[in-house]
Amino acid sequence: MQKADGLNYAPEFSGKARKVAGEGEFSFSAVGLDHGHIYAMTNGLLEAGATLRQVYDADAGKVAAFLSRYPQGQAAASEEEVLRSDVDLVASAIRPDQRGALAVRFLEAGKNVFVDKPGFLTLDDLESIREARRRTGKKYYIYFGERVHVEGAVCAEELIRSGSVGRVLNVTNLAPHRLNPPSRPAWFWDNSKNGTILIDIGSHQIEQFLTYSGSKTAKVVYASMKNFANPEHPDFFDYGDCVLEGDSGASCFFKVDWFTPDGMGAWGDGRTFVTGTDGCIEIRKYIDVGRSTDADHVYFTDAEGEHLIEAHGKYGFPYFGNIILDCINNTDLAIEPEKTLEAMRLAIEASEKALRRELS
Repeated sequence: MQKADGLNYAPEFSGKARKVAGEGEFSFSAVGLDHGHIYAMTNGLLEAGATLRQVYDADAGKVAAFLSRYPQGQAAASEEEVLRSDVDLVASAIRPDQRGALAVRFLEAGKNVFVDKPGFLTLDDLESIREARRRTGKKYYIYFGERVHVEGAVCAEELIRSGSVGRVLNVTNLAPHRLNPPSRPAWFWDNSKNGTILIDIGSHQIEQFLTYSGSKTAKVVYASMKNFANPEHPDFFDYGDCVLEGDSGASCFFKVDWFTPDGMGAWGDGRTFVTGTDGCIEIRKYIDVGRSTDADHVYFTDAEGEHLIEAHGKYGFPYFGNIILDCINNTDLAIEPEKTLEAMRLAIEASEKALRRELS
């Protein structure tokens, strides 16, 4: 698995997943292949037992590349063909500004929907998705890969849920990414098509905070964005940070940027710190700089001492199996539905406050 380029970073099969569906029992199709995360989403669903049926994108080259990886799928002639099918779920990494409308179309067609982050870019999209989900009873998910597709993050969540750190007081996320400009499509630099850095990368961090702290909502206390090193794209932001206060009483600081050095062995040194009343956690998600190029190092301290958990290959990615079970049984194992929308709402609010240079 390549780790140098975040655009095409796709965790492979962990070997720890529990298949929750037999062949043909739960099917999905992929529609919209603009971001490489569609491969990560597909890997996760396949590992959990889903069956790939169709793939569609207006770009035939993208479809051919996808089918070379997953030859069990079939090319669809149009989006309409997938809309009319009896597939259970549609996965999409179409351009971000098109994800909200696509989700509504497929929800209205009776399909469960799984889209890449950011799931949408506007509050109007949020309300349209919420209403379509309510009206149809179908499920809607966003691929927040920095939590759901990182075994170190799964391990940390288990520690928190077990009470090992006590009450969570603060979550701090550091999320540098590698820019690699030649690999980026033109829409990447356009905030109206891709969202700002606080919406694109920031939505990951907000969702992690809500999950780890147990907060159902939060207040954006402070947010800022800057363009330090990309003057040829004057509307692009390569740095952002934000402070949140959750309704649980926990706080959050996160920093997102496009400044991973060329010498780094991974696309970003993603790190999460959780401070609790009874313990602390640090997740070194993709690399342990100067010590190991392996991923998923979890450092944990409590009253008993200092602990290092090497989580890689031990925890799997239960989110994907839970998506399948939720869609089959009408449960909410994977994530609380409103948390998904709240993470995006807060990301949009943080972006708007940063653009206005506004403090609350």
